[in-house]
Amino acid sequence: MNPVSVIGGSGELGFGLALRLGHAGIPIVIGSRDVERAQEAVGRLRGRVPAGRFEAADNATAAERGHIVLLSVPFANHEKTLRTLSRTLSPGQILVDATVPLASAVGGAPTRMLGVWQGSAAQQAAEIVPDGVGVVAALHTIAAGHLKDLAHPLEQDVLVTGDSLAEKRAVAELLHNIPGLRCVDCGALEMARVTEQLTPLLINLNLHYKVKSGLRIAGLPDELWA
Repeated sequence: MNPVSVIGGSGELGFGLALRLGHAGIPIVIGSRDVERAQEAVGRLRGRVPAGRFEAADNATAAERGHIVLLSVPFANHEKTLRTLSRTLSPGQILVDATVPLASAVGGAPTRMLGVWQGSAAQQAAEIVPDGVGVVAALHTIAAGHLKDLAHPLEQDVLVTGDSLAEKRAVAELLHNIPGLRCVDCGALEMARVTEQLTPLLINLNLHYKVKSGLRIAGLPDELWA
């Protein structure tokens, strides 16, 4: 089984995704700018999932290992990290961008969005990665705290956008290994400018009601990826 690379796996969302996927039996490579931080994250993951297969690497090395590469970094590091990854990403790989351009990345409020010239963080990623590398935007509305709690039932929808149905389906098949997550095809990558903006809405709701909420869309058919 090919490993999945998690860039930013020492952060909250990245760690939670690595934990859940590793618990489902998926081999994981944790990438970080600082290999020691990646190694520390791997140590914590092995403590939670002793049977899991976890490795640590720098970002560039991690990026070349996985067919699917999950990117979860603060927006302040987004472009720089992508420039690093672009040296080792190759055609046929899929980059799943979970980055949200929140104002907190530059010292502002976490309930405010930063303007991105391309329209969204995912569209910025698509401009930077090498030709032939697919970009799919997803995971903007999944609470990291819930991912990190293996006993917590998720029952949430993952809003997936991208320009290739095959790439979106591959990402959905991976994420469906996490019990309770349902992936919903939300259209072309340009729709990421909408899905990314749901993050500050949820942050505001969570602060107001002191919860960790997610999204579940009513009225969808049983089969979403026929």
